[in-house]
Amino acid sequence: MQVDVSTLNVLTILFSFIIGGVAGAAFVFFFRRFRLSQEMRIAEKKASKMQAEAEHKARDVLREAKVEVDKVRSQADAEFRERRSELQRNENRLVQKEATLERKLEDAERRGRELANKEERIESVRTQLEEARNKQLKQLELISGMSSDEARQELLGAMEIEIRDETSRRLRQWEAELREEESKKAQEILSQAVQRCASDVVVETTVASVALPSDEMKGRLIGREGRNIRALEQATGVDLIIDDTPEAVTLSSFDPVRREVARLALTKLILDGRIHPARIEEVVAKVKEEVDATIYSAGEQAAYEVGVHGLRPELIRLLGRLKFRTSYGQNVLAHSIEVAHVAGMIASELGANVAIAKKAGLLHDIGKAVDQEVEGTHAAIGADLVKQWDKSPEVVKGVAEHHGETGTTSVWGFIVSAADAVSSARPGARRESLENYLQRLRALEDIASGFEGVERSFAIQAGREIRILVKPDEVDDLGAMRLARDIVKKIEEGLQYPGQIKVIVLRETRAIDYAK
Repeated sequence: MQVDVSTLNVLTILFSFIIGGVAGAAFVFFFRRFRLSQEMRIAEKKASKMQAEAEHKARDVLREAKVEVDKVRSQADAEFRERRSELQRNENRLVQKEATLERKLEDAERRGRELANKEERIESVRTQLEEARNKQLKQLELISGMSSDEARQELLGAMEIEIRDETSRRLRQWEAELREEESKKAQEILSQAVQRCASDVVVETTVASVALPSDEMKGRLIGREGRNIRALEQATGVDLIIDDTPEAVTLSSFDPVRREVARLALTKLILDGRIHPARIEEVVAKVKEEVDATIYSAGEQAAYEVGVHGLRPELIRLLGRLKFRTSYGQNVLAHSIEVAHVAGMIASELGANVAIAKKAGLLHDIGKAVDQEVEGTHAAIGADLVKQWDKSPEVVKGVAEHHGETGTTSVWGFIVSAADAVSSARPGARRESLENYLQRLRALEDIASGFEGVERSFAIQAGREIRILVKPDEVDDLGAMRLARDIVKKIEEGLQYPGQIKVIVLRETRAIDYAK
């Protein structure tokens, strides 16, 4: 009995759970269905609201689009009307231009016809003129007895003579003006330079002989079997000439330094009295050292005297060697110092660099220090030496161009050349042999006499001036001027001379008659 009640309770509880579960499920179902219906109603309200808003917005968009379409249509209509009016205006302008072009074409055609008519008339007139000209030429040829070509040649010849004479007159006038101006300027510059420079006049030449105390000394100089004279000649490189000249020995050598060494060595040997090969070699070695020191001291003294600084020792030594070199009796070192001073003065008058001009003037003849050893002119040799030891291109130009041996001449070449001419061509600067002097005078007269129309010529003023007498019936006044210029050109090409040569052509016409 007890078991049955328990089972019944269990079943009752189980049934209660089942009923409760069914009831809960039904509640959940109806609750969810209720909520779903509510949500559906809310969603329908939202949808209807959104539909209303969408319809409202669509109506607004359609309204705006309609307004925009109306606006675009009105703009398009206005633009169309404007373009249409523009096209109409362009069409009107084209019509006007076409009408204008047609009028111009008609005018051009009319002018073309007029020009063609004028050309026909001109051609007809030209033909008539040509016929009249030919008739006149034939008549002139009959009257003058010359053909037209001969008359043309005659006229051209007369015009050529007239033009040549006029050209000669003009050239003569221009040359006179230029010569006067350049002479005045050159005289001013050179007078300033010369009056500021005071130099010695040449009074001595290099002495190549040594005085002996007695003729007995000649035998001692020759020595046994000539060993002393051979030793002296080998040590110095100088030839000793012992002849019949009383109490004198002549030294012969192209090298002035060697000649000076031999002279000093021979003088010391004569004073010392001990003359034998060993003593000769010893004395010559000492004299060479003394001469080298003298050479360097002379180069330094020359550079200091001129005011040229910074010379290389090689150039100073070569410059000092010029102390023993002469040219036409003029000491080359003294000449170089004088040229440096004059070149500096000329440069100062011209406004050029005075230091460069002085250096170029001092070194312009430095090639003469080694011209016995090197081939070439002393100007070219000196330019190479200066280029090697001095880096100034202006100085190199002045040295290379001072004798006009190069194709061009710079301002430094002109300055050094002028200073060189002032130093070498001034009276008393150089000696010239009588034979060379006479040869130059004869060459001047021969050059002048070689021209046609020259009657006689005379070289005067020590060859600085030549006067030429011409035949007046063969050479007129203008021809005399041309003859003077041609003679000057021939002298410049064929002669070498210091300074300048004045050429004077004289033409004299005499009219002689007798009263009876």
